[in-house]
Amino acid sequence: MTDTSRYVLISPCRNEADFMRRTLDSVVAQSQTPDLWVIVDDGSTDATPQILAEYAARHDWIKVVPKPDRGHRAVGPGVVEAFYAGLETVPLADFDFLCKLDLDLDLPPGYFQGLITRMQADPRIGTASGKPYFKTKGGAWVSEKCGDEMSVGMTKFYRRRCFEQIGGFVREVMWDAIDCHKARFLGWRALSWDDPDLRFEHLRPMGASQKGIFTGRRRHGFGQYFMGSDPVYFAATAIFRMAHPPFVLGGLATLQGYAGAWLRGAPQFSDSELRAFIRAYQRRALRVGKARAIREIDAARAHRFAG
Repeated sequence: MTDTSRYVLISPCRNEADFMRRTLDSVVAQSQTPDLWVIVDDGSTDATPQILAEYAARHDWIKVVPKPDRGHRAVGPGVVEAFYAGLETVPLADFDFLCKLDLDLDLPPGYFQGLITRMQADPRIGTASGKPYFKTKGGAWVSEKCGDEMSVGMTKFYRRRCFEQIGGFVREVMWDAIDCHKARFLGWRALSWDDPDLRFEHLRPMGASQKGIFTGRRRHGFGQYFMGSDPVYFAATAIFRMAHPPFVLGGLATLQGYAGAWLRGAPQFSDSELRAFIRAYQRRALRVGKARAIREIDAARAHRFAG
C-alpha cells in the first residue's frame, strides 16, 4: 500500500528566540513527526540562528535555510517570499502534504496526525487546520475566533495537489484567505476544526505587528479591501471583532484600514472572477449564515473537483 501521509513543514522566521523553543519542542514531540522541516531564517539578529543550529544538529529532518538580513520582520508578502525561499529547496513531489508553519505556536502532540487522518477521510479537503487560542495573564484560554471555513495562516496545512492547483500563495496581504477561496472555487473544501486535540496556543496574538497590534488590524482591513471583500460584509465582521481584544478599538482599526485603501483607490487582487466569487459568497453568508453558504458552495462546486 502506498504511503499517502508524507508531509513537509516550511517555516519562515525572524528573531523568534522568545517563542521558537516551544514550537520546536512541540513539533519534535508530535506523534507523527514531519518527514522534512525546512526553517527559513530571514536574517535574524537575535539567538534564533544558534537555536536552529542546535535543533538541526539533533534531528536530521530539520533543515535551516539562511537569508540575508532585510532589516525588519516581514509580514504579508515578506512572509510568503521567505516561505518560497524554503519551498524552492524542497522536492515537493515527494510529499503528500505541506504546511506553512509559524514559530510562535505550541501544538498538541497529535496535531499533524489528526489533520492527516481527517483529510484522508475526505479527499475533497484541500487545506485545513486546528484553531488558535491565546492565554490571558490569568492563564485562561481565549479563542481567536477564526471561522470554520478557513485554514488559519499560522499553520496552513495543505494537500499538495490542492496547493499546486491553486497556484500556491499570492504574495500580498490576505494571501491566507485568498488561498482558501481559490481552493473552494476549484471544488476543494477548506476548513478548520475546534476539536480539543487540534487546539493550539498562539504565543503572539493574531493581527499583532512589529509596530503594534493596531497596525496589524489596519493591515488586515487593507487586506480585506485588496481581496475584494464586500463592504457591508466586512463592516459586519469588523463589528464582530470589536468583542475581541483589543475591544472596540481593534475593530475600528480594521475599518480604518479598509476605508483608507478604498479612498486612496488602492489596487485590488487582479483575478476579477475570484473577487466576484468571494463577494457572492459573502453576501449569501449575510443572508443565510456562513455555514449554510459554505455548504451550498461545496455542493455547487463539486463538479469542478479534480482531485
